[in-house]
Amino acid sequence: MPSSTLSRRSLLGAAAAVVGAVADVDADAAGKRWAAWPPAGFARLSIPGKVVRATRPDSFQANGAYPTAEAAEALLVAALTNLTGKATLREAMATLIHKDDVVAIKPNGIAGRKTMKMASNVELIAAVCRAVIDVGVPPEKITIYEQYRDFLFATRCITDRETLAPAPELPVGVRLAVHLNKVADMSELAVGGILTKFVTAFTSASAVINIGQMKDHSICGFTGALKNITHGSCINPHAFHAHTASPQIAHLYSQEVVRSRLALHLMDAFQVIYDEGPIDVNPRRRVPHDSVYASTDPVALDVIGWEVIESFRKANGLPTLKQAGREPTYLRVAGELGLGIFDRGSIVLRELHV
Repeated sequence: MPSSTLSRRSLLGAAAAVVGAVADVDADAAGKRWAAWPPAGFARLSIPGKVVRATRPDSFQANGAYPTAEAAEALLVAALTNLTGKATLREAMATLIHKDDVVAIKPNGIAGRKTMKMASNVELIAAVCRAVIDVGVPPEKITIYEQYRDFLFATRCITDRETLAPAPELPVGVRLAVHLNKVADMSELAVGGILTKFVTAFTSASAVINIGQMKDHSICGFTGALKNITHGSCINPHAFHAHTASPQIAHLYSQEVVRSRLALHLMDAFQVIYDEGPIDVNPRRRVPHDSVYASTDPVALDVIGWEVIESFRKANGLPTLKQAGREPTYLRVAGELGLGIFDRGSIVLRELHV
């Protein structure tokens, strides 16, 4: 688990990662050229190391698979007002999103592409859309995007894979997009010696809201906030999976084209996957967690998510991710690169029962 004490090998590896990342950015300034800037005079709220969990035990619909719209909204309100210190959801969102922003929302539907029972839920996504619109952003300037039609369909944001017909829960006018790992307008940039681009649905936005999930990953050990953006928004994600995707996840997120856009990280944790994820999930490894997490710090949020997954693994007699050979070491590198707080002792977790 996270610690402020690193081995000499880890330090050398992190140092090499930093050198490699700097070399890439110096060699190709595309990431900087495509960096986003907030509207004039607006400074987005940033609270490194703070994570809020809002939870309630009666959050599911009668089918036991999806949250109720009322629970999703209540947990979002609780998480964001506590995170920002504001009294209302509108005031909270206004510290993160400006009325002149172009907003992209990245959910995660990979684990639900077959079962339809494990994805970022439309009830939470719709509540986020309404909050952004309440700040003054027109619905037409909000895009919900995913890699593949099956992934987006799993979130239930669309009712038809072919036409991308929007679900009735979504505000009228909100756009939907699927990029298929190839719809990208930006020039190439080198990350770890590999050329890539980030997709147009991502680079067209001035602000991105990340709605990931807490899940075991067969390659990376744990994935949540960071990887939902890095591998869900570039044209060649499979090129960045070697060696448990560490340090590649951290390197990808460290690009200015990425880190300059992220306004908010939410975790749809109504359910979590503690083993055998993220594809074709064994239903016995998918458990209720009845929660929404919020942070402006993706590293701190992922450290907490990793902790949650480890707790379920321990309760079910499974080895730790390190013992299983899948420790998410990219999180340590992300902390070293200044992308957020990695040291668990420096992370403040606020837990609210709604």
